[in-house]
Amino acid sequence: MAHKNIVVVGAGVAGLTTALLLSRDERYSITVAAKHMPGDYDIEYASPWAGADYLPVSVRGTDAAQWDRRTWEYLQDLAENHLDAGVHFQKLILLLACKQQIRQKDWEAREKPSLPDIWWKDMLPDFKDTTNSELELGFASCSFTSVCINTAIYLPWLLSQCLKAGVHLKRAVFTHISDAAAPCVHHSGQQADLLIHCTGLSARNLGGIEDNTLFPIRGQLVIVRNSPGGNYSIVDGQRQSDEVTYMMTRAAGGGTILGGCTQKNNWDSQPDPTRRLALRIMKRCIDVCPDLTDGKGIENLDIIRHAVGLRPARENGARVEKEKIGDIWVVHNYGHGGAGYQSSYGCAEAAVALVNEVL
Repeated sequence: MAHKNIVVVGAGVAGLTTALLLSRDERYSITVAAKHMPGDYDIEYASPWAGADYLPVSVRGTDAAQWDRRTWEYLQDLAENHLDAGVHFQKLILLLACKQQIRQKDWEAREKPSLPDIWWKDMLPDFKDTTNSELELGFASCSFTSVCINTAIYLPWLLSQCLKAGVHLKRAVFTHISDAAAPCVHHSGQQADLLIHCTGLSARNLGGIEDNTLFPIRGQLVIVRNSPGGNYSIVDGQRQSDEVTYMMTRAAGGGTILGGCTQKNNWDSQPDPTRRLALRIMKRCIDVCPDLTDGKGIENLDIIRHAVGLRPARENGARVEKEKIGDIWVVHNYGHGGAGYQSSYGCAEAAVALVNEVL
């Protein structure tokens, strides 16, 4: 059988997931070529910095919702049947407002809320509307079973699955997307028949793409050894400017993630030098979940490290489409913002379908 040569540009969660699904078709011979690989920690490489959990923010009926829906099936299977992937189930409590952050008189004056349209509530296990019920923490809240992904385990696992499936990987830096089609890139030494483009924020400056609708959403985290007293996350919808509150416990000793912020168009790669943002993050998390430090305050948080990542967002949402650039077909899969992991398999399936259309 004559193989079609494919080069995947980018080895983040989007590139590796697409390569893995594509490798299941024996017609394709695949090389992943990327500047950064699992094990690297660079601000250009978004995937290692993610939390990462599964909490869809997509709108019912959109492509993004379908991508999220399809991805849940894969993540659920990983948590149940592939413990070496670093994906585990956890209870997630969603608070759309946090009582501790609202003055008592304002809290009592508010009308009884209801949850918004949550299309995924019939998909995730154990969904329960807990608004004004036993939690008594949030003004509008729900709980359900989700997953948390230890990215330090999961990205190398994805890479290993690609290798087992016959995918080749190599370091490469390109100034123009068409350069990835050169015979010296694909492991066969032959010209590529198609490129899959998964470079995230780097697509802003990559020749042939130069997508100026891309922008970073900066996130800052504090990773601690403390456990919040259970295997769950809390997401607080009561925002202070661009700051949010969430906690998630990573599988296999990955620590507890405390976050965070959503600072659009902020390219700063370093945690704030005064630690003021970090202190606010830690205080909010302890206010919501005192069990994190057994009620003893910030000084009893055992910090592993502070971290900053840049979510690769795009004005019109993720780009999953095909385009002919010069003489080579390119299938794009980038610009997922903060949904890179929770939409990864759905987007990869869509990209593979586009490959099949072209080839």
